[in-house]
Amino acid sequence: MLRLDFGVPTTHSPSIFWAPHSFFNVACQSPPIVQFTSVGREDTQRNVEATGEFVVNFAAEPLRVQINATATDFPPEISEFDAVGLDREPSLRVKPSRVAASPVALESRLHSMLRLGDSTVVFGNVVHAAIAEEVLVNGHPEVGLLRPLCRLGRNEWGTIDEVMRVRRIPYAEWPGTPDIS
Repeated sequence: MLRLDFGVPTTHSPSIFWAPHSFFNVACQSPPIVQFTSVGREDTQRNVEATGEFVVNFAAEPLRVQINATATDFPPEISEFDAVGLDREPSLRVKPSRVAASPVALESRLHSMLRLGDSTVVFGNVVHAAIAEEVLVNGHPEVGLLRPLCRLGRNEWGTIDEVMRVRRIPYAEWPGTPDIS
C-alpha cells in the first residue's frame, strides 16, 4: 500500500487548514472508513475533534510542490490553502472544502480516535467520494491517470513508473507452489 499524503482541511477561524499526512490508509471497506495518523497532537487532530469532519484529498504528482509546501509550520492565522496557492471547492456532504485540483476527495465524518504511544489514529466514515471523471476507466480509477505521489520518508518522494497486473489464483485452480523464477 502506498503511503499517500493528503490534506485535511477543517474550519478553523479565521483560516482554513490543509495539512499533509503520510500515514493514511483505508481502514474498512464496508462501511467505508479511512484513517490517518496524527503524530503528537497537531492542529489537524484538534480541528477534527472540534468539527467532527475532514476531507482526504488524494495526492497527485502534479500537486507535489504545493503538497510539500503545506508541511511548512505556518502560524495558526495563516491559511495553507492561500499560502501555497491551492484552489478550494465546496464539499457536498461536509463543511470543510476540497482541494479543487485533487482527482479524488473523500468527505468524512469522525468515527473514532485511538491513541497509540505518541500518536493518534483518526478514523472517519466516508460520506461522499468525489472522483474526477478524467481518472476513471470503465467506472474505476486508473492508477496511470491518478498519478499518485507517495512520501517515502524524510525528503524522499516517489511516483509509480510501472503497474503490473497479476491475477489472483482461486484455490480451485491452485497449481501448487508458484513458480517464482
